[in-house]
Amino acid sequence: MSAAHSPAEPPPKTHREIRSTIFGLMMAMMLAALDQTIVATAMPTIGRDLGDFQNLPWVITAYLIAATAVVPLYGRLADTHGRHVTMLSAIAIFVAGSVASALAPSVAALAAARAVQGLGGGGLVALAQTIIADVVPPKERGRYQVYIASVFAASGVAGPVLGGFIAQHLHWSVIFWINIPAGAAALVMTNSVLRRMPRVHRRRRMDFLGAGLMVAATTSLLLALNWGGVRMPWSSPVILSLLATSGMVFVLFAARIATAEEALIPRALLRNSVVVLGITSAGFGMGTFMGLTFFVPIYLEYVVGLSASQSGFALIPLLVGTVSGAITSGHVMAHVRHYKRLPMAGLTVSTAALALLALMPQGLPLWSLELLFAVASFGVGTSFPVTTVAIQNAVVMHLMGSATATMHFFRQLSGALVIAGFGAIVLGTGVVVARGSGAHVAPELAAGLAGAFQWVFLAAAFGVATALAAFVRMKELPLRDRVSTGPATAPAAGD
Repeated sequence: MSAAHSPAEPPPKTHREIRSTIFGLMMAMMLAALDQTIVATAMPTIGRDLGDFQNLPWVITAYLIAATAVVPLYGRLADTHGRHVTMLSAIAIFVAGSVASALAPSVAALAAARAVQGLGGGGLVALAQTIIADVVPPKERGRYQVYIASVFAASGVAGPVLGGFIAQHLHWSVIFWINIPAGAAALVMTNSVLRRMPRVHRRRRMDFLGAGLMVAATTSLLLALNWGGVRMPWSSPVILSLLATSGMVFVLFAARIATAEEALIPRALLRNSVVVLGITSAGFGMGTFMGLTFFVPIYLEYVVGLSASQSGFALIPLLVGTVSGAITSGHVMAHVRHYKRLPMAGLTVSTAALALLALMPQGLPLWSLELLFAVASFGVGTSFPVTTVAIQNAVVMHLMGSATATMHFFRQLSGALVIAGFGAIVLGTGVVVARGSGAHVAPELAAGLAGAFQWVFLAAAFGVATALAAFVRMKELPLRDRVSTGPATAPAAGD
């Protein structure tokens, strides 16, 4: 290390070195991002081949639960044992789960293997963004969001198409086999990148009790959200018991955070207003977006009258708008002092677009619907890179993993909560979505669902407005122009 730089502050990397590092991490991010989209279109084929449609939703649910529950644990491991070993372990676990998934002889075995996949995949995105924060100064970090956004854009478009093609023309197991060469490439590339990384972690004891409580509470809540209103009524004893268990265990987890010497989620993060408000904004924004991507296709088919393939194409503005907003905001963030202004305007416009959809859920021409979806998603997308960078800018380096992972955890958990909430709104109207779509939908069904989606869009507008309120309250700390071990304001981040 050059004498001009202290061990606490490594020499800045060139744009070429940073880009090489990010390209290496993109392979790991692609593993997790693609896996969440490629499996969905192959589900019917998997069910037919394994002869079990009843338990097929577990293939998705098992991964979601495992991937969400372990995110805070990965953040803590990265801060206490280092990014290198933690990232390589996550990739190895993910590949092992992929092999088990490809060899699964039944849906039950596939669901168990998918849970193992989730245990590895849950940390890949959060760890990658943590590592990027180790080498890219906050002032410049926004400009590299284009690479991160491109991973999710590519997986969102290519995943469903690739999954359907493989299931139809090859065999569904190929979906998981391709993770082996991809995982090997990710291992080689990330290992090469991480070996050159500065050591910023601090050896501390792991809070295994806190981790167990977090996993138990999250698992109970996600099971209730996935089963409620689908497999059994929300008022059923099983759902109520799961919700009660989750609530009690979350209380125990909060008590553990308050009393443990080295808690899973450091108390310094919870005392940091930038972190708390940034996570709140990111959670409501991402949760609303995930809910819309899940339910808008139903709206397009049963209310607007599109076919299944047409609704897939009509969903593109919603998906592309978010990525475009994130890329735009990231570029602007690197060149302005007041980086909150564009996302504030974006979230405001997004709220207005969703409110307009709530006022007129039926009767608008398709082009205007597409425009409103694009505007709404673009506005939400502008906030994503800013909240991420603002949170990372407000904490010390050895808490970067915990801060980033905690943000991703609440993003994913908010998505599950919003999807369950939107589902409850639709199912609560008493309208049953029958087989058939497009021109085959009865007018009374379309009218009934239009009323339901009026409340869905209103709830979405409220969610984005809440994200805006938290974002406005979040303090706009000056972005550091170099990688540093200290936060922008030391008192705000604590230690």
